[in-house]
Amino acid sequence: MNRRILGTGGPRVSALGLGCMGMSEFYGKGDEKESTAVIHRALDLGVTFLDTADMYGQGANEELVGRAVKDRRAEVVLATKFGVKREGGSRSVENSPEYIRAACDASLRRLGVDHIDLYYMHRRNPAVPIEESVGAMAELVEQGKVRHLGLSEVSAATLRAASAVHPIAALQSEYSLFTRGIETEILPAARELGIALVAYSPISRGFLTGALPPAGELPADDFRRSMPRYTGENAEHNTALVAEVRKIADAAGVTAAQLALAWVLAQGEDVVPIPGTKRLKYLEENAAAADITLTPGQLAALAAAVPVDAVRGERYPGGRVTELEH
Repeated sequence: MNRRILGTGGPRVSALGLGCMGMSEFYGKGDEKESTAVIHRALDLGVTFLDTADMYGQGANEELVGRAVKDRRAEVVLATKFGVKREGGSRSVENSPEYIRAACDASLRRLGVDHIDLYYMHRRNPAVPIEESVGAMAELVEQGKVRHLGLSEVSAATLRAASAVHPIAALQSEYSLFTRGIETEILPAARELGIALVAYSPISRGFLTGALPPAGELPADDFRRSMPRYTGENAEHNTALVAEVRKIADAAGVTAAQLALAWVLAQGEDVVPIPGTKRLKYLEENAAAADITLTPGQLAALAAAVPVDAVRGERYPGGRVTELEH
């Protein structure tokens, strides 16, 4: 698979990565044997950029990924995150230097590695100056525990302030045909600063496959059941948009998921999508998207089928969940 560079002097990664979150929770019950097979097959296909976080499965996902790559560590660019604490059924965001140091050591233990290739701040707590948090992260680089730094779901101003403390290799934010909000200010700022975009949910949590069942038919522990985009009138409206995407995919001889991933890849050499899956067939389908080059006509058709801001419904239920949402 082709490679792309994360940021200025950042790691060289596969053009398309693998999000491992769903292997442990959020999308129904996981299966470690199958998830391990998915990770090994990903490496065989050249998908070497693996994404996890300490809050996925409350540490279990890091342990799973660590076991899966134990004998193939040299092939992997391993990314994980800190910052979202889960205690007693509630969540909070912690960015203090003391917490960052402890979180990194805990992630290293769970992953079973001596360094993390890309270490993200998962979410930002504005009560802690970004300079303090990134300063602590920079210390981890100096100590050899971390190779490169990243941020997730932050504003353009935060990117600039963070970059003044230490180079930031990557910004991880939701980005897809259905989620375009970062294009106005945040993506231009990242490019100005030499920061790559790692696009999570590039298939809109499966919605852009055109095969996602109604929310009420998803497993009881699938968090999409409560997401505004996938329920009620929003779902009806957005499903009509997906139908248009499928028409373009059918004409191109690819799946809707592959078309959606090819669209993200076409947004620039500094954009790396990380679709998540725990199934071999979807991994192989997704990986094949890296070989698709969209024509100007196909890109124009997609722009007409899904105009910016055409999608209805918030990304997450409830109130503000990221620095980007006020």
